[in-house]
Amino acid sequence: MTLSRRQLRLLLDEHGLAPSRALGQNFVVDPNTVRRIARLSGVGPDTSVVEIGAGLGALTLALAETGAHVTAVEIDRGLVPLLRAQVEAQGVRVVEADALTVDWDELLSSSSSTPNDTSWAMVANLPYNVAVPVVLRALDEAPKVVSMFVMVQREVGERLAAEPGDEAYGAVSVKVAYHATARVVGRVPASVFVPRPAVESALVRIERRPVVAVDPAVVPADRLFELVRAGFGQRRKMLRQSLAGIVPPEAFTAAGVDPEARAETLGVQEWGRLAACAPGQSLS
Repeated sequence: MTLSRRQLRLLLDEHGLAPSRALGQNFVVDPNTVRRIARLSGVGPDTSVVEIGAGLGALTLALAETGAHVTAVEIDRGLVPLLRAQVEAQGVRVVEADALTVDWDELLSSSSSTPNDTSWAMVANLPYNVAVPVVLRALDEAPKVVSMFVMVQREVGERLAAEPGDEAYGAVSVKVAYHATARVVGRVPASVFVPRPAVESALVRIERRPVVAVDPAVVPADRLFELVRAGFGQRRKMLRQSLAGIVPPEAFTAAGVDPEARAETLGVQEWGRLAACAPGQSLS
């Protein structure tokens, strides 16, 4: 069972609640959509799943229907009691927490509701206003999360999955590519949400790489991404201009990178080579 539009409105009205604009809450009220997400995510009886922003449990119930072992995270303390009432009978573990500050190791520690604590999938309808930091923080701090299947604003989804040369490609795209591969696998219309957003959503599949794309023993991650941010900070300029004083001219030649290229044309490995060939330069 999942929540219909009518059931969701009745639940909210009964408890004097409403979707929070501050928390970016847009609840999915179409059972076919949440079942589609659960199906496309590929989770099942042997999967430990963490869901961020579970709301009133529409997607949570669809995930539980697959037999997956689900941990549902919700920040809104007003919704948590209703969420527990909806999903705990299905074996779901509910955690009241903020995904932007939660201790990932503690959250993903073994519990009676999970078969193991070594490999997790994240499946979530992420609030538009925190989607990027939630994904990037999980990639940085939660290596146990080996795959993600997230519904996000279409523009955000395109940024997460963009490749060099794409209009949406930017520093966020490079950060994702450092940790994982990503692609947009579907679209979701605004009509399936309450309240209805002004834009459509995208379904994004993210698969963590066995090892990161640039060896941190050669180029520390903080060094790499300082360079990336500097390059994209003036993305319309050629790299020899945007990175002037940071990357010496000879480093471009050593890295095999055209100094007249622009930031959006470089893949993560090229950024890594450029950072490796310009060590010790101040980015401040």
